[in-house]
Amino acid sequence: MSFFKHIKNDLPASIVVFFVALPLCLGIALASGAPLFSGIIAGIVGGIVVGFASASPLGVSGPAAGLAVIVLTAINSLGGSYPAFLTAVVLAGVIQLLLGFAKAGFIAYFFPSSVIKGMLTGIGLLIILKQIPHAIGWDKDAIGDDAFLQADGQNTFSEISKAFEFMTPGAVFIAIISLLILILWDTVLTKKHKIFQLIQGPIVVVVLGIFMNLAYAKGILPYSLNENQIVSIPAPNSIQSFLGQFTFPDFSVITNMDVWKIAIIMAIVASLETLLCVEATDKLDPDKRITPTNRELKAQGLGNIVSGLIGGLPVTQVIVRSSANLNFGGKSKTSAILHGVFLLLSAVFIAGLLNLIPLASLAAILLMVGYKLAKPSLFQQIYKLGWEQFIPFMATIIAIIATDLLKGITVGILVGIFYTLRHSYRNSHYVKDIVSDENGKSVHHLVLAQEVSFFNKASLLNTLDAIPANSKVIIDCTNSKSIAHDVIEIINDYEFNARTKNIVVEKINFKP
Repeated sequence: MSFFKHIKNDLPASIVVFFVALPLCLGIALASGAPLFSGIIAGIVGGIVVGFASASPLGVSGPAAGLAVIVLTAINSLGGSYPAFLTAVVLAGVIQLLLGFAKAGFIAYFFPSSVIKGMLTGIGLLIILKQIPHAIGWDKDAIGDDAFLQADGQNTFSEISKAFEFMTPGAVFIAIISLLILILWDTVLTKKHKIFQLIQGPIVVVVLGIFMNLAYAKGILPYSLNENQIVSIPAPNSIQSFLGQFTFPDFSVITNMDVWKIAIIMAIVASLETLLCVEATDKLDPDKRITPTNRELKAQGLGNIVSGLIGGLPVTQVIVRSSANLNFGGKSKTSAILHGVFLLLSAVFIAGLLNLIPLASLAAILLMVGYKLAKPSLFQQIYKLGWEQFIPFMATIIAIIATDLLKGITVGILVGIFYTLRHSYRNSHYVKDIVSDENGKSVHHLVLAQEVSFFNKASLLNTLDAIPANSKVIIDCTNSKSIAHDVIEIINDYEFNARTKNIVVEKINFKP
């Protein structure tokens, strides 16, 4: 059966993704002002429902930090009614389904490669910066928060500085041991024996973290952790109490225009974040598989409909989980589905055990994920490609760290567009040769490119104005498939005014 084809790779990766996703689901729910269990629901739906519906081999979906502020604002704008907000989530899913059927997924192909690589690297650095406080025991903010400015007035760097003032030796000890194990596993042990490929380092780190936490609690080791430094999920004592955590949408507000506005905004942002993640994950895929983006939009739409119907946050494909899946051996979408199954089983049966996992253990795993996304060699590689690649790459990284994910990507795209326009400006035409005719006049042979847009007006005008008096100019449009109306007007005006400088204008294949 194809579902189990890569199970020896997908099972260990799914466990790692589960451990990464669990605190992210809770942290994003906390940052969104929603019930904590809503994050778990979104993680389950993102894994199982979207996992089955999607054709993305490595993408993992769930609640996204990029939507946290939108969700928080939306709930407040609806008078704090979470059921009313869930109606907007369902509608957002319907809109995404329609976008998928309308084949809007082509938008993903317009993101420059330099921006996608910058996004991955920026996220890697952001993960590292955001996990440092958790690794040393300062757990003030949600582990999934990706914004530079925090709700408590701190920013990413002041939060790190403050964390060192409240460093907890117990958390630091766990983080250091965990990092050493992960590095040893990654660089030495996996190359020694297949058993170390089957049992992934992060699983060992989590199990060891539980034992160290218990050793602290029993006084075996001379350290301690407080309740804010370990995982905390709702722990039902029966199936009835588990089912009682689900919330259902209030469809009586469906005529409220605010609900529709929220739905449209969520659908657009969630779709863009998903398409960006799809593009980035496909670039990381060692097998270079291509995810069908229209099907992905449909899968995300279905996921948001289901998540909204049972009380979950909106879902998107998430790069942190997807990159963790890839970096720890995932081969197919079985891994994403299994991580959703594990989230469901853990919420029902082993919430008490999961509540023993130190956040420092999870922070160490994420620090390794961040490093793999932002390796120093990548900066050198992009730099060698030239400024047109390096500047959008760096702009994306800096903007992501200084603002948040979506704003950072927007800045990167704008810088990328600037270089695209600059490239277009400089490549609209060229002068083939300058010779003399039988009358001794200099002949300037100007060849236009295939596409000449209004952005090329200034460049073309500069070239034409530089042609000296008493010359001949040949404007060759043989290769041109499209010439903007503005450029046609420039050529016609130039031909009319050229007589005042005794310039003869000849046009080849010119179609006004």
